[in-house]
Amino acid sequence: MQRIDPRTALLLTLPPLFWAGNAVFARLLVGQVPPLALSLARWVIALAIFLPFAWSALRTHAPGLRAQWKEVALIGVLGVGCYNSFQYLAVQTSTAVNVTLIAASTPVFVLATGALFFGEPTRRAQWIGAGVSLAGVLAVLARGDPANLLALSFVAGDLIMLAANLTWTLYTWLLRKRRPELPFAPFLAAQMAFGVVAIAPFTLAESALGSAAIHWSPTVIAVMLYVALLPSIVAYYAWDHGVARVGAVVPVYFANLTPVFAGILSALILGELPRTYHLAGLLLIVAGIHLAGRR
Repeated sequence: MQRIDPRTALLLTLPPLFWAGNAVFARLLVGQVPPLALSLARWVIALAIFLPFAWSALRTHAPGLRAQWKEVALIGVLGVGCYNSFQYLAVQTSTAVNVTLIAASTPVFVLATGALFFGEPTRRAQWIGAGVSLAGVLAVLARGDPANLLALSFVAGDLIMLAANLTWTLYTWLLRKRRPELPFAPFLAAQMAFGVVAIAPFTLAESALGSAAIHWSPTVIAVMLYVALLPSIVAYYAWDHGVARVGAVVPVYFANLTPVFAGILSALILGELPRTYHLAGLLLIVAGIHLAGRR
């Protein structure tokens, strides 16, 4: 593992910044773009931008893609199709800060799923960390009032984001256990393609059920270009190269900058100021992941 130099720190800081922007700008478009339409548009545009750069590698690795298409399809449907669609559905009723804080607990889901279903060995410290992080998630879901937990007074978007966490957990384990032996560019392009195919019928159903049409404006176009380019391509590229430099453990701590950036961007763009329970939840989630990651 290399020392974290300024270039590596920048590589690992850009993805959480862009992912936070993804949640905040998706929240900004509530009422202007239906959530599944936004998800489909994001990945269609991203694929159109990325495909020319990946085309040569796709042709070279076409035999490998055909041989392992089922694995690639499942990974693409979970990581591109389901996760992002659930996230955009979540911000319809939840805040960007809540969504990113709940997403920050994903390592806990990964730990529990690995122990329960994949036979992954775990340590007591990891379970203690999982419990602390879960307390952070509950603090966010309760919005600072434990009575909300007793009354099951959850916002629908919070629960949808928990479902998104589950899909990302399955995506992570498939990457760890069944990732096809393919380079980054053709693998990401294929994931995007399968994700688009998965999202399309649900977007058509959303439209058929009477969801509001897209209200085109310069803001809508700018946000679509943002979510297609920065969180979808640049963040994946920076994350992939950052992990290659320092391994898989250190980036987890950088990923937990996402709710911090989301809080700042929400205050600047949406006027949604973070609350005390957001800070408490963030501290518990980060502390839990730190405990779980200690040797």
